[in-house]
Amino acid sequence: MAPFLRLRQICLVTEPIEPAASQLAAIMGLNICYRDPHVGKYGLENVLLPVDTTLLEIVAPTQPGTAAGRFLEKTQGRGGYMAIFCCDDPDARGRHAASLGVRTANVIDHAPYHGVQLHPRDCRAAFIELNHTEGSDNIRGPYPPAGPDWANAIRTDTTQALTAVEMQSPDPADLAAHWGRILDLPVSAAADGTAELRLPNATFRFVEGASEAMTALTFKVTEPAGIRAAAQAKVVATTEDGFTIAGVEFRLTN
Repeated sequence: MAPFLRLRQICLVTEPIEPAASQLAAIMGLNICYRDPHVGKYGLENVLLPVDTTLLEIVAPTQPGTAAGRFLEKTQGRGGYMAIFCCDDPDARGRHAASLGVRTANVIDHAPYHGVQLHPRDCRAAFIELNHTEGSDNIRGPYPPAGPDWANAIRTDTTQALTAVEMQSPDPADLAAHWGRILDLPVSAAADGTAELRLPNATFRFVEGASEAMTALTFKVTEPAGIRAAAQAKVVATTEDGFTIAGVEFRLTN
């Protein structure tokens, strides 16, 4: 497999999509860059918001019986749905995953974009998608899932980067090793002993918890206290170092 791999997008699921989408944009100082009509065939609607060159997506079911809706029921509202990575060869990475017993659930082929989604039951905790956009070696270049002008919507005056994703498991070392095998990444240890997978633009941290889930996102921001105050003004539940939307904790650092 080619070595190139970056976190491209995190997808959260909630129901309904509002007020969460508007609250998130206002609290974090982000712009909604796109609403993708293609997700309608899955019984969903969505919004995408760029956090520098990483996309934050919120999806919501628009009809009964969707995979996203079943996921939300299973997790009792904890909406950490998908971790989406860009790479050189999604098909090769899909074949590698298959050799580990991880099935391909869906292939998306909307030229110049090609994505391979792995089966969430086999991935554990969350969906993994691997994708590539032909002719888009520039990380700010074309990325069809985010619309034609996504890079022009980037704002960094309030929120500067998504730096870490927290994954929870009763056996975090085992989940870290499993994701490491799927993504062909070595597992390392943080100073506190937490198992990690490190990508060029973000770190996945694996912590102990009652069930397997994506539980928190960490953002570098200019003024954490100001963002917490904005969350309180929107009547969004706050935590000691952030707030919670779609059942996922948003942690703020500077």
